[in-house]
Amino acid sequence: MDNQTTEQEVQSDPAVETTADQSTSVLSGEQTTQGNFQDLIPEEYKTEKSLSNFKDMGDFVKSYLSAQKIVGSDKIPVPNKFATDEDWKAVFDKLGRPENPQDYKYSFKEGEVDKEMISSFNEHAHKLGLLPQQAESLIKYYNDMNESSSVQGDEKAAEVRLSTENELKQEFGSQYGKRLDQAKRLASSTLGNEFLENTYLQDGSKLGDNVAIVKAFSNLAEKLSEDEVVKGDSSYSTAKDLQKEIASLTEEGSSYWSKQHPNHDKTVSEVFKLRQLLNNGE
Repeated sequence: MDNQTTEQEVQSDPAVETTADQSTSVLSGEQTTQGNFQDLIPEEYKTEKSLSNFKDMGDFVKSYLSAQKIVGSDKIPVPNKFATDEDWKAVFDKLGRPENPQDYKYSFKEGEVDKEMISSFNEHAHKLGLLPQQAESLIKYYNDMNESSSVQGDEKAAEVRLSTENELKQEFGSQYGKRLDQAKRLASSTLGNEFLENTYLQDGSKLGDNVAIVKAFSNLAEKLSEDEVVKGDSSYSTAKDLQKEIASLTEEGSSYWSKQHPNHDKTVSEVFKLRQLLNNGE
């Protein structure tokens, strides 16, 4: 009896064993599912490359939910190499391109940009499919670049002008004022002030400030000075004419010599101007 009792106590409860086996089996199954997600994929889908990136069911579920959120959203198809202009227009419109070129609106202040230039720019911006913020950024970049270039150009021109003046002063000496004025007058009457001031050479100097140009016109003016004076506002054209007029105004008995004469001051002033024109800079 004692042996039977002992044997019965040693024997385990089948129910307990079954439960334990099932518990182990469940735990083992979960581990298998997590560690071998590819084994759960049906045979006909195992070759799908997109499924090879999933390590477990959690990754797969996250991807599925994310895809579901995208479904139904307003999507824009990307045109391929066979797309037509109409295809691209549809894309630009969906991205936010204004309906018409004149519908572009900017935050520039009054007078900050040229209206005619903006009108032409809007036409091209619309054809290119630019969004309003892109168009404004391009205009601002262009303005900043031009402003910077203009400042640099003015600084360079001023630097070259000063260098030219210093070089000419050393070369011309006491004749600097006269020769420079003659050169400027001859250059202006030949090429025009606008051309001299608005034409820039490769070294950054204005044509009218370039030392070689100034010297060339000065030398030419010197050769002409014996017969012709480069005119300013005066009606006289030659040195002989000037000398003749000065002699006439200062002849003995003229108002030039009589302080009491009503035209004395006017005559003296005229003679002074003529002499300045004749001997400018000396």
